[in-house]
Formats: sequence, C-alpha cells, structure tokens
Amino acid sequence: MIVAGLVLLAVGAADLVRQFAPRRWIGYLTVAVILLLLGSVSDALIPMIAALIVGALWVWCMPSDRPAPLGFWPAVLLGALSIGAVVWAGARTDAGLIGEIWTLRSPFGDVPFDLAVLALGAGAFLLESANLVVRAALDGEHTWRPADPAPEVVAPVAATGEEGEIADGAEEDATPIRDPRSGFKGGRLIGPLERVLVMILTLAAAYPILAAMLAAKGIVRFPEISRDGETGARAEYFLVGSLVSWVIGLGAAFLVWWAAHS
Repeated sequence: MIVAGLVLLAVGAADLVRQFAPRRWIGYLTVAVILLLLGSVSDALIPMIAALIVGALWVWCMPSDRPAPLGFWPAVLLGALSIGAVVWAGARTDAGLIGEIWTLRSPFGDVPFDLAVLALGAGAFLLESANLVVRAALDGEHTWRPADPAPEVVAPVAATGEEGEIADGAEEDATPIRDPRSGFKGGRLIGPLERVLVMILTLAAAYPILAAMLAAKGIVRFPEISRDGETGARAEYFLVGSLVSWVIGLGAAFLVWWAAHS
C-alpha cells in the first residue's frame, strides 16, 4: 500500500511543480527532499527512492508542452503498478518513527498512516497528472480539440490631421482587441475538481449525488454540443474527455476503498 501511495504522490507532486513553479529545478529539488524525509521517518526510504525514479520517468514520458510519445500507456502501467501494490502488498504493521505518533480519526474510524498517504497520493494525481492522461487519450484518438485562446490583437489608434495623416506629437494609443474566437481554459480547473468530487462521493457512497453531478455536466454542455452540426467533433471531444476523467476518478476511489478494506 505504501508503495502505491508514494508513487502516486511523487508523480502528482512532480506534475504540480512543473505546472506552477517558475524555476522547476528548485521545485523538483524541494519536493524530492520533502519526500525523502517522509520516507525516512516512515521506514519507507527505499520505496520512496523508487517512487522518485518513477516520478522522473513519468515526467519524461508525459510531457506537458507536446503530445506524449507513448500515448497514455504510461498511465496504464502506473495504474497496474498501483493496483498490484495495494492488492498484493497490503498494509504494513509498522510505519516507523511517524507511526508511533500518528493518529488520525475519521467518521469511518482510525485512518492508518499508509492509507492516508495513499489517499493523499491519489488526490495529488487527480489534479494535474490526470489532465495529462486525458490529453494523451484525446491526442491518441485524434479527437478534435478547441484551439487555444488567441492572443490579443493590438490595434493602433492615433490622432489624425485634416487629411488623415498622424498629427505631429500625437502618440499611438494601443487598444487591445480580443479575438472573438478565443475561448476559456476552464477545463484545466473543472477537470481536477470533478475528479476529486467523484472520488470523494464514491468513497462516501453518495451515489445519487454523484449521478446528479455527472448528469448536470451533460446538461450544461448540451447547448455547446448541439451546435456541432454533422461532424460530431464536439460531442466526441466531450465524451472521450469526460469518460477518461471519470474512469480515473473512479479508479482512484476504488484503489483507496480496496486499501481501506483489505
């Protein structure tokens, strides 16, 4: 169990660092030191080193600025590794130094340290790493994707004379005009929130609320999909992206549920 938690935590932290940190190497170094300290105090130093290696391989296999060279197969291998570590390794009886002082209570009972690390790692993976998996799935299926927002077009507006020439001493007023074709990148935020909610609602057995949330997303997206015409590109994009995202969220919930009941 601890192996799966540390691997997911390392992968999720690496993707968050390369997404938000201006100087990535400082963020990578900080995360590596923190995770190594966590592995040391929890008697899991060797699994932590292995998790950092997996995280480095993940960053190389799943780039954020270009299509993934191996598609979404690294995600499949990571999922198989996590499931195998939870199913066959099980929970430890000794969590090292931190296990002696660790205590965490929940409405469902005490939460062991290894289970808390697994839940934290699964949650970290659902944030940015799962976005990369969804993107790789869309690229692998050559699914239509909306264009990135176009940059603002600067239109110079200047004072003119009687004959239309620029008046002496007049400075051009750069007025930004946004391209109407530009869109929003709300999916980068909606996707992680949706997956985290899917995981939480599934673990809480709030299936009616989960079904209502998923149905509401389809209703909200229906006007956009209905403008598809004959191509069906938007509907395919929505279905592939949403289904892959939901599978990842449900998979994370199943992983934590299995670990809690093993």
